Amino acid sequence: MEESWMLALLSVTVISLISLIGVLVLSIDKNISKRKLMYLVSFSVGGLLGGAFFHLLPESLEKYNVKVVSVFILSGIFVSFFIEMVLNWRHCHIPTSMDHPHTFVYMNLIGDGVHNFIDGLIVGGAFLVDINLGFATSLAIILHEIPQEIGDYGVLVYGGMRPRKALYLNLCSGLTAIFGALIALALNNFVDVLTGYLLPFAVGNFLYIAGSDLVPELKDEKDLGESLIQLFVMIVGVILLYALTFVELH
Repeated sequence: MEESWMLALLSVTVISLISLIGVLVLSIDKNISKRKLMYLVSFSVGGLLGGAFFHLLPESLEKYNVKVVSVFILSGIFVSFFIEMVLNWRHCHIPTSMDHPHTFVYMNLIGDGVHNFIDGLIVGGAFLVDINLGFATSLAIILHEIPQEIGDYGVLVYGGMRPRKALYLNLCSGLTAIFGALIALALNNFVDVLTGYLLPFAVGNFLYIAGSDLVPELKDEKDLGESLIQLFVMIVGVILLYALTFVELH
């Protein structure tokens, strides 16, 4: 039991640190242009949609019937809308800047935090069943976290957040995986019930962020060529998340 706890916590710590992959983006291009950031936003949209439809939704439907899953998806959408309304009420008269980022930045952090928390629950639960399953699950999550975290970092910087602050807050969002693993290890047999509710809720959250916050930003592009490139990058994000279903072992 102690070995399972230690290995699970070590794995989710590695998963959490992947959120710092934005350092790689910074090292490649310290003065990243708005056009490149828009490509990262497009990639993030594809990642969110691919993660929702190819990963979270199928797992949700394995646990509950369509009606129950639909209720929690709608709950995720409505709660996300309410949170964004609160953020807008507080900041509606302040223009977007590096000292005051766009509200979708915080929505993205919340959505990513929920997702990472679920990943932690899954990893913790997998290690309780079998150590080899725990490692396989961790590897699968790492593979889909890398492209998603790159896209998330692009969204934060595009939304007006300073690069260093974006890295810090993205790390804080990633650390929710550790809390998820701790809860899974503590609850043991009850972890399936908790993930069953959170998975479809996260689907709704991802759909809201992608459709309500990020896609409208892409629609402002007036150049057809750039729009087609953004669409292509979006599709690449979806395809990549679909391809990762073949290594999803949890």
